[in-house]
Amino acid sequence: MLLILTSIVIGIVIVFVLFMNVYPVFGQKPSKAKVQAFSRSSQYVNGKFQNPVPTMTDGSFKKTMGILLDFAKSSPNRRPKRPLAMETPSLIKDLETKVTWFGHSASLVAIEGKALLLDPMFGKAPSPFPRFGKGRYSGGLPFEIAQLPVIDAVLLSHDHYDHLDYGSIMKLKHKVNKFLVPLGVGSHLIRWGVQPDKIDEYDWWDEFTFEGLTLACTPATHFSGRSITDHGATLWCSWVIKGKQSNIFFSGDSGYAPHFKEIGQKYGPFDLTLMECGQYEERWADIHMMPEETVQAHIDVRGKLMIPIHWGAFTLSLHDWSDPVERATRAAHANNVPIATPKIGQTVLLHAMEYPKANWWK
Repeated sequence: MLLILTSIVIGIVIVFVLFMNVYPVFGQKPSKAKVQAFSRSSQYVNGKFQNPVPTMTDGSFKKTMGILLDFAKSSPNRRPKRPLAMETPSLIKDLETKVTWFGHSASLVAIEGKALLLDPMFGKAPSPFPRFGKGRYSGGLPFEIAQLPVIDAVLLSHDHYDHLDYGSIMKLKHKVNKFLVPLGVGSHLIRWGVQPDKIDEYDWWDEFTFEGLTLACTPATHFSGRSITDHGATLWCSWVIKGKQSNIFFSGDSGYAPHFKEIGQKYGPFDLTLMECGQYEERWADIHMMPEETVQAHIDVRGKLMIPIHWGAFTLSLHDWSDPVERATRAAHANNVPIATPKIGQTVLLHAMEYPKANWWK
């Protein structure tokens, strides 16, 4: 009997390992050569990327089980009761600076004739098995991927499923000139058929020019991983996008921390910030900001106009689905911060006289 049980356990382990290596959605760990190169990064400590201070990702088993039990409880307001309305976006590249938000963190930035896609998660659900997940709130996208112009660069903030989506990359990769990613994330893209010469990887505070723009890979307080075996194998970041007439900050995912002020001191002021405001909870506040902290982070980086992101597409936390934008809007008004709240697909001209302000989610 012991021999039979041992054989079953070994068989399960073998099947699991094979599945992890064969199923492409999980991506791929960085090569040994890349791992060796990572040792030059001050973020790479004891064989993995880490935040300067410990976060909830180092939490106890009891805390983790408590979170899982709370997710198992039903709540009527974690998803909207009907699909969200969308608008038809402007997908044309021109000299005007404009931003189109597609729900969650996915955004298209058109700046000085260049098209930049930020965290283009266009899939049904942020999961390695999206067919079994609940779909995005809008029921779909306000465009077809084939309608997108040639994308000069995709900027990724990290490798979580709600930001780096296998299906989206497979549909996009043939019309993207360059993938600009934090250290290690390129390994996933290579496994998915992206040519290595189309991928550039960066560490925090790396600054470089791209097609006449100045870009900088900047810090964030978060974590990475697409399976149980690759926690911290790749870096996470925020991004600075600076043109001749516009300066934009994209927060990626992050808890509220001193890096926002550091970014503001070095690269601010910003004409626009795309700031994470959703999927928060007190127990993981060190890796996802509360909406009030979102506004403070905007102030810290010396932002002018703010568009709240990381909400409006998926339920990845315990709060009501519209709570993030409602709280962020109240906090912005209380602090005299200009805020735009476009519908999904609605294109915002950065230097316009007015910005979308309707409470369309109500």
